[in-house]
Amino acid sequence: MELDVVIIGAGAAGMMCAIEAGRRGRKVLLIDHAKAAGEKIRISGGGRCNFTNLEIAPERFLSENPRFALSALKRFTQWDFIARVDAAGISWHEKTLGQLFCDRSAKDIIALLLNDMAAAGVTLWLETAVAKVRKTEHGFDVTTGRGQVRCRSLVIASGGKSIPKMGATGFGYDIAAQFNIACVPTRPALVPLTFSEHELAHMAPLAGTSVSAAVGFDGTEFREGLLFTHRGLSGPSILQISSYWQEGQAITVDLCVGERVSETLKILKQSAGKISIKNALARTLPEKLAGLMTSLAGVTGTLADQSNKDLERLAGLVHSWALKPVGTEGYRTAEVTMGGISTDALNAKTMETKDVSGLYFIGEVVDVTGWLGGYNFQWAWSSGWAAGQVV
Repeated sequence: MELDVVIIGAGAAGMMCAIEAGRRGRKVLLIDHAKAAGEKIRISGGGRCNFTNLEIAPERFLSENPRFALSALKRFTQWDFIARVDAAGISWHEKTLGQLFCDRSAKDIIALLLNDMAAAGVTLWLETAVAKVRKTEHGFDVTTGRGQVRCRSLVIASGGKSIPKMGATGFGYDIAAQFNIACVPTRPALVPLTFSEHELAHMAPLAGTSVSAAVGFDGTEFREGLLFTHRGLSGPSILQISSYWQEGQAITVDLCVGERVSETLKILKQSAGKISIKNALARTLPEKLAGLMTSLAGVTGTLADQSNKDLERLAGLVHSWALKPVGTEGYRTAEVTMGGISTDALNAKTMETKDVSGLYFIGEVVDVTGWLGGYNFQWAWSSGWAAGQVV
């Protein structure tokens, strides 16, 4: 089978690339080992797909070269993808912080992509494994479960290692190794953090408790929801900081953002000094969390029993609780994979490898990782679009 383009990976980036190449008259084959295309799209955003963000900016992407993503993001923007969603009649809404979700279902985005691929003449092979890739004088030979195909351009859009139950593998990194393409070490990102047994003894009774918090690490801070779990901490603020956190280091948590707890308690002391310090703090924090904070601060008794120094020590803990994670929940629950194909090895405009003509890497497999909230989908749309203009 002779083709212009073979794309491996029928996720967001792969489908976008297939559409663009097909629209340019290329003979395109898209291959995936899954039973359905866009499985990660389907489960995203609680089934409603956080498909982009209104506030896309290069500084909200992590990479050894954060400027690399700028070319693709500028040429195919969030507004370009929103226009396609609107043209397809898909209703959407902004949830918070610029995050856009489908009103109905993530399946609407998948349908949009599948319809556009069909209109562009793209051939889709699902439940098809790729056994071997070989470079030839005129392109590539790709050995699949349906036989061998030949192509001039080969695009790797196979994603990262996150959520292996969805079929994620390290296939893209294996191809990179085969062709001596440099890779940045990978790790789970946008992932819950885990803690030692000692820390969990304090936190586990709080499982299910959520608060709005500011979580920081090394000068970076996110103000979003925080959730206590049986294994540690999760919620948007924790997922965000996990991409920045370094093993062996502590994060800081402000449980009362925008409030001066010491002043609140001092004022309350004047009017309700007979209530317990725990119940006083519980007017600001969930009761169990207030109990933990007072216990860790070593304050007991009534509010009237506390000196101003005691109240300031308690408030200091509430506003700057230092916690040292021991790890993360790993790829099993990570939303994305950090690291991947080195941007130094790629042309920022085309996504083609500099040393292997006709070989492209797009989407999550590349060392570009966005914030939580639609940024990684936009990188998929933009990088897929960029490659689709030239393959």
